Formats: sequence, structure tokens, C-alpha cells
Amino acid sequence: MPCHLARQEFPGPHFRAFVSLCAFAGLRLGEAAALRLSDIDFLRRQITVSRQMRPGAAKGSYEVAAPKYGSERIVYAADELLELMNTHLGEIGTFGELGYLFPGKPGEPPTRGQVGYWWAKARTAASVDGVRLHDLRHFYASGLIANGCDVVTVQQALGHAKATTTLNTYSHLWPTAEDKTRAAVGAIARTALAAAADSVRTADLEITTA
Repeated sequence: MPCHLARQEFPGPHFRAFVSLCAFAGLRLGEAAALRLSDIDFLRRQITVSRQMRPGAAKGSYEVAAPKYGSERIVYAADELLELMNTHLGEIGTFGELGYLFPGKPGEPPTRGQVGYWWAKARTAASVDGVRLHDLRHFYASGLIANGCDVVTVQQALGHAKATTTLNTYSHLWPTAEDKTRAAVGAIARTALAAAADSVRTADLEITTA
């Protein structure tokens, strides 16, 4: 289902899907740019990352190639992200014979320069300064960690070749032994104090009704 959009129509609802892939699936700029309809499995709720748009050998040229550091992977997509992608496909469609999700030159995905232009326009519209598109990938990783995902899970989700890469970048976000001790004792204390409060209320009720 081909669709053609003028450059000036971005950013807007059309760019929302691109930003969502970076923020809620952790895709790099080039990976999101090279995504095709065939990479999204709505039934299994997963996105396959198998290519990226990157600068070519000649100055000013671009090429579609495998992701950096061999980081091909399966991203387990949230239902909310899949709904956004479904809306994007319904409203915008795909581009070229290969079914790219975002427009570049005829039959090609967008370049880093094009995406940078859209991102700059989006930041201006949102009155946000100093935020890189790549920061959305960090947002994704920090969200996984905050919700209890372990190092290996985060490594695989981000496509890092080694767990040490993940740890070197995000180790400060995982709770320390001290944090875990405080959280455990806090849970124990809340349970004990709640039980004590219930005992006092029960005793007061018995005295009142005696």
C-alpha cells in the first residue's frame, strides 16, 4: 500500500511511529529507518531488527546493511506500540516495493539527515531542547531496568554483543545490594506495622462493643 508524503508534512502524526520505535522498542535511528512492514509480526507481537540505514563508502551516500556489531534481534513489542504501528500503517501506508515504513528517496528508507530534520522539527514543536533521538534508546533501557529486567534481558533487547557493554552503560541504574536490603526490610516493616495496626483496631472494637 504505497503512500507519498511531502517532506514538509513531517513531523506530525507520521513521525510519531518513528519516535515510538526508538522509545518503546529501543531501536537505533538507522534500524528504525530501515524497518519494513514484513519485520512486524502483529500475531506474535514482535519486531525483527535485521538491517539498518547507514552512510555508504562514498561521501554523501547511504546504504542498507546489517545492524552494527551483529545486533540482529527480536524485540518483544508491547500492545500499545503495535497499536501505534497499526495506526501508522492505516493512515500513512508503506513506501517502495520493499514496504519501508518511512519515506526516503524513491524505493529507499530515510537517511540520517532526513530523520535529523524531522527530529529537529519535532523538538521545536514540543519546545524541547538538548534531547537527542538516541536518548530515547536510553529511555527504553532505563524503563526495562526500572521494571526489574536483568542484565541479559536488557542486553538482548538492545542488541548489545556483550553483557559487559550493557553493564558499562547502565550499571548505575540497577539497584545496589544496599537498595535491595532497604526495600526488603521496608516490605517487612510495612507488613508488620499493618498487622499491628489491625490488632489495635480489633482490640478497640472489642472494648467498644463489650
